[in-house]
Amino acid sequence: MPENTERRENASRPMGGPGRGRVPGNVKLSSIDKTTLKRTFGLFKPYRFRIFLVAVLIIINSVAQVLSSMFLETLIDDYITPMLSSSSGVGFSDLAVALMKMACIYIVGAMSGLIYNMIMAAVSQGILKNVRDNMFEHMQTLPVSYFDKNNYGDIMSFYTNDTDTLRQMISQTIPQLISSIVSVTAVFISMLTISVWLTAVVIIFLIFMFMIFGKIGAKSGSFFVKNQTSLGKLNGYIEELINGQKIVKVFNHEEKAEQAFDERNEELFENGSKANIYASIMGPISNNLGYILYVLLAVFGGFLAIKHTPNLAITGVDTVTLGAIASFLTLSRSFIMPISNVSQQINSVAMALAGAKRIFTLLDEKSEEDNGYVTLVRAKVSDDGKITETNERTGKWAWKHPHKADGSIDYKLQRGNIVLDDVTFGYEPNKTVLHNISLYAEPGQKVAFVGATGAGKTTITNLINRFYDIEDGKIRYDDININKIKKADLRRSLGVVLQDVNLFTGTVMDNIRYGRLDATDEECIAAAKLANADEFIRMLPEGYDTVLKGDGSGLSQGQRQLISIARAAVADPPVMILDEATSSIDTRTEAIVQAGMDALMKGRTVFVIAHRLSTVQNSDVIMVLENGRIIERGNHESLIKQKGKYYRLYTGAFELE
Repeated sequence: MPENTERRENASRPMGGPGRGRVPGNVKLSSIDKTTLKRTFGLFKPYRFRIFLVAVLIIINSVAQVLSSMFLETLIDDYITPMLSSSSGVGFSDLAVALMKMACIYIVGAMSGLIYNMIMAAVSQGILKNVRDNMFEHMQTLPVSYFDKNNYGDIMSFYTNDTDTLRQMISQTIPQLISSIVSVTAVFISMLTISVWLTAVVIIFLIFMFMIFGKIGAKSGSFFVKNQTSLGKLNGYIEELINGQKIVKVFNHEEKAEQAFDERNEELFENGSKANIYASIMGPISNNLGYILYVLLAVFGGFLAIKHTPNLAITGVDTVTLGAIASFLTLSRSFIMPISNVSQQINSVAMALAGAKRIFTLLDEKSEEDNGYVTLVRAKVSDDGKITETNERTGKWAWKHPHKADGSIDYKLQRGNIVLDDVTFGYEPNKTVLHNISLYAEPGQKVAFVGATGAGKTTITNLINRFYDIEDGKIRYDDININKIKKADLRRSLGVVLQDVNLFTGTVMDNIRYGRLDATDEECIAAAKLANADEFIRMLPEGYDTVLKGDGSGLSQGQRQLISIARAAVADPPVMILDEATSSIDTRTEAIVQAGMDALMKGRTVFVIAHRLSTVQNSDVIMVLENGRIIERGNHESLIKQKGKYYRLYTGAFELE
């Protein structure tokens, strides 16, 4: 990827530009493969016993519903009809006993339904917690390039929209599907026991319903998936605009931004409307068809019930009682409604699996590779110069270098010597950003990079951090190839202060301690004093315990920058990278910040990226970059004497931007 901005890790997305995330443009139902389905149901593995218990409770609930419908036949034929006959021996006491039995069945069914819904609510939240944990844990392992290439709003949709579709499927759709399948099976068997002929009418009518639902369901499902895609795009765009509100207003881009929002919102409206229209009409169609079936069964059942009319008698056709007809009519409603629910829930399953596929896409993203084996350890140096590893805080660190050949271990004191040897790099194939870069920085030296935006300044520091790996050449840290150093240990040895400061919700002390989590309060305060931040921090309402919110919105840019310098200072790294750390603050504040940085840089190897040449004049060496090449190098005085690019920049004959 070409370096269009120097701060790639904080690059703003183009206003009004399309989302660049992994939201699929047109996911069809056929694209939801068996692998996605298998992996989705694999999420249930830790909850197998609870799912089994839910299945048992659903069966109990469904059987209770069927028994209640079947009871109508018994109620009419065995109690009500005989009681109407004076010669019958059935009395109200018999009816009361039967009703009590039925009441017990109702209570058992209701309790089983209540319990399995409570269990599924807990299971769904547990699964979603695990999914979010896995996503966030895996996201921490992804390379910086992933976040450069993907829209932040789209990434957020993994945690919101996609997990919400999973929640609906787990807590609602799956229990309803299981319940519907069990109910349909139990009801179908019950209907067969009452009348084969009436059951045949239901099956014929059911085939007709499936033909209608199949066409409507296919339309609805495809639009639901498109709706999910459109929602991800819209959320991504909103996130971009929220982050870039100042830019929108500065350039009077409100109307254009609103127009772009309306286009995305209109797309979401169209897809959402069509999806819900098709889904909504399935219910009324199902109900109306159910009423038609009800009438047909009533007519045909009544026809079968006339068994004393010889003219209407049909050979080989079993007659039914009035109680059986009443029971069958109730069962038919219990048979059609679950099937209708299944048809409607298929859309929810399709949408949830589309969301699951996106989640698995994130989880399948390749983690940042790290084949390093050299680690950074606390060191103790004896009088004879021998270096040993220790857990004590000695203020010294060493590279622990194991040798696989003979199993020996070497220790080398960390000094902060950085060498780039003929380094070539491009973010994308065939688009080289850096060309044959060679430089060295001795411990305690200050090396400055100067050049226009896109010259490759930040790219060099990204390579030192191993946010990206070089194509050709070598980078050595204390004479060790950085590819051999574990990335976590490498980055622990590097302090970074960026132009765009990121402060997190928490106290000022917490934000300073972010540089080294085991730092004591005293060490954090000492770092703040070193960064010239102690004075203004003590003037805050709660001092170091003042809670910062909204990325430190209550602080000035200079104050936020001083906290970031203190954060880097408490880490106490031997190498510092200052990336445009003072370019967005005024000159008066710059003097304060610069004083803090000068204290921080003392005795360290420092790489400085700056547009303001006043901040680099005291550098030991200044590198002037142009189009990914070092065109001039030397200190301020020597470069002025050369009267080249740096001279023209310094005298104002040429502007950086």
